[in-house]
Amino acid sequence: MKIAIIGTGNVGGALATGWSKKGHKIFLGVRNPENFKGIELLSLSNISACPIEEAVKLSDVVVISTPAKETINVVKSLGDTTGKIIIDTMNTVPKDTSNLDSSTTETILKNTQSKDIVKCFNTTGANNLLDPKYGDTNLDMFMAGDSKTGKEIAKQLTFDLGFANCYDVGGNDKFALMEEFAFFWINLAMFQKLGREIGFKLLKR
Repeated sequence: MKIAIIGTGNVGGALATGWSKKGHKIFLGVRNPENFKGIELLSLSNISACPIEEAVKLSDVVVISTPAKETINVVKSLGDTTGKIIIDTMNTVPKDTSNLDSSTTETILKNTQSKDIVKCFNTTGANNLLDPKYGDTNLDMFMAGDSKTGKEIAKQLTFDLGFANCYDVGGNDKFALMEEFAFFWINLAMFQKLGREIGFKLLKR
């Protein structure tokens, strides 16, 4: 699969690392391909860097992992996203009261041509994206969005990272719920000082 990753910080870097190991071709969309945060990712196989709009053109899937405050600027830099699947991994932390949208994904949906948009990979830390295995148990991932095609792709990409399952929590109306779920993890890990080495597993009986 050809994947553009916009945002090369902890989350974007973890996703690029995991997917490149599974043979996916990763295009890091950056402002300056010669000098950017995470440039060491270029030492890994299947990863290259290019301007943002070019990365989008070369890819089937576009993953956005930038700071939430940059959402509108980043979406406008993507160029034509017609026919692309967009996966939003971001969370607005803290909530920006000046933004009337309930989530970063809603902002993306309003400002791009693609309607195949999924919220995923936002409910846990970059450490768990790199390694979702806890003893004999693999963590679960969660996703939301109206796009069936987008969800199929997102689910496959979670499996490629080693997650046990990717649960569908609903359509576009659940984007904000996904961010609230992320805040729950952040609260436990950071504010309640449990640390980042925690994750979610859905149990059934």
